[in-house]
Amino acid sequence: PWITHCSIQRQDFYKTAEFTDYWRAKYRKPIVLDEIVYEGNIQHGWGNISGKELVRRFWEAMCRGGYAGHGETFYNDDNILWWSHGGVLHGESAERFAFMKQFMDDVPGYGLKPLKMSWDEVVAVEDGTNFTGKYDYYLFYYGFCRPSFRFFELDQNSVFEAEVIDTWNMTIENMGRFQGRFKIELPGREYIAVRLRRVEH
Repeated sequence: PWITHCSIQRQDFYKTAEFTDYWRAKYRKPIVLDEIVYEGNIQHGWGNISGKELVRRFWEAMCRGGYAGHGETFYNDDNILWWSHGGVLHGESAERFAFMKQFMDDVPGYGLKPLKMSWDEVVAVEDGTNFTGKYDYYLFYYGFCRPSFRFFELDQNSVFEAEVIDTWNMTIENMGRFQGRFKIELPGREYIAVRLRRVEH
């Protein structure tokens, strides 16, 4: 009972945030990802991924019910890394985390939790607001996959408003309202998410 949360560093070079839902189930505590590799260009593998890859890992963590920590390690002539000294951010990820935060703020309940649906998508729903298996908020994240459309099948008796989110270009496109089984056209690019919010019961 004295443990409040898990603070976990990267466990694998390639898979980081992908373990979030596993750790959530195993430890039954909030998961904070202390280091999932930093945006930068230094020689070490823990500090030289792209902003796009770091943003992808943050969305993976969020949609799996966790919280990722940010760091930046760009080499410069002053030999000062933001990661250890602060100062000016030079990367592309920080403004996209601000965009991501608005989705965290809009979630009803206590945040997001993962929901197993299709094998090829990461799905989050609101946590702590109902226990019926019918949710008011769904967030689907496709990461590096690039579907040009997806079919969805939700509660037949409810209407959902759908939005397509480009998590890298920071855009939100309203796709209209849907019910039951429906198809949503997607742009066929990486880093796309779909948000479905119940508007009518």
